[in-house]
Amino acid sequence: MPRLDLTASAADLTRAICDIPSVSDDETALADAIFDAVSALPHLEVHRDGDTIVARTNLGRAQRVAIAGHLDTVPINDNLPTRDIDVDGEAFLWGRGTVDMKAGVAVQLKLAAELVSPRVDLTWLWYDHEEVEASRSGLTRLAQTRPDLFAADFAILGEPSGGEVEGGCNGTLRAIVRTRGARAHSARSWMGQNAIHAAAPILARLADYRAAEVPVEGLVYREGLNAVRISGGVAGNVIPDLCEIEVNYRFAPSRDAAEAERHVREVFEGFEVEITDLAEGARPGLDAALAQEFVAAVGAVPRAKYGWTDVARFSALGVPAVNYGPGDPMLAHHDQERVPVAEIVAVERGLRAWLTSH
Repeated sequence: MPRLDLTASAADLTRAICDIPSVSDDETALADAIFDAVSALPHLEVHRDGDTIVARTNLGRAQRVAIAGHLDTVPINDNLPTRDIDVDGEAFLWGRGTVDMKAGVAVQLKLAAELVSPRVDLTWLWYDHEEVEASRSGLTRLAQTRPDLFAADFAILGEPSGGEVEGGCNGTLRAIVRTRGARAHSARSWMGQNAIHAAAPILARLADYRAAEVPVEGLVYREGLNAVRISGGVAGNVIPDLCEIEVNYRFAPSRDAAEAERHVREVFEGFEVEITDLAEGARPGLDAALAQEFVAAVGAVPRAKYGWTDVARFSALGVPAVNYGPGDPMLAHHDQERVPVAEIVAVERGLRAWLTSH
């Protein structure tokens, strides 16, 4: 089993955990290594649920902060093992997971090992299956088996934010929009109905759609409605009887799930629509006293988080949450994924300063 040295620098820890591949459905080796490392720390109470690991201090502090990060990545595409690279004189770690979000996890692991007496009690959560549908997330499972482990006054997700604080997140909805026809030989196409041709109005509506920019509690969230996949066809000489267009709607946290679904059905009125995945967003969560102290301590100017993150899970439980981690979110899932070493150091320094101040 790979072993992790939690006394190493956060950059070296990033390299180590990135080089343990953990594409969704294959997180066990990394989860084993983390469980083994944190179980050896006497100041932490450690729980494991599948490939989700929770480590807690129990110091009797007046407040508790949850700090979380996911272990899985999107598929590898010739971008492991991790490499040290130089970009315009700046040092980077390059490779799958460096941005989304193993640099954040590495910072958390280092601080979990070293902060024996933080200013607040801490709950560290490292979980599986974030990069797939929400129903499979380790946090979904944990909320069912151990909801008490989510108790906190404030939460921080180590999602890549360029070392800045990103409040809340957009919601996300996925749907299949279908057209149906009738099969026929392509030499006698008039005998059938072409389902792919019938999908043209769907694509036209998507091309004409103008996404909104929505202000929520001082932050502006950009929405988006896009086709992400299209399928149809039977054979090279058959008129297709089915076409399916998968669409993804990213909606501001001012909308709830029912409003988001209603909007998508209105856009595609007249077509068959099946909702396949739906997760509400989270409001900024910056009005809590702990959140304001945190933002001030790290010297950040908060901005909106456009992508969906698990801050939404904490928000749904009444726990205000923000995103704070190293890495450019624009490079998440990119084949040239890379994180500045200086950002790893800065995020570690910011979290450490806040968690040890009195």
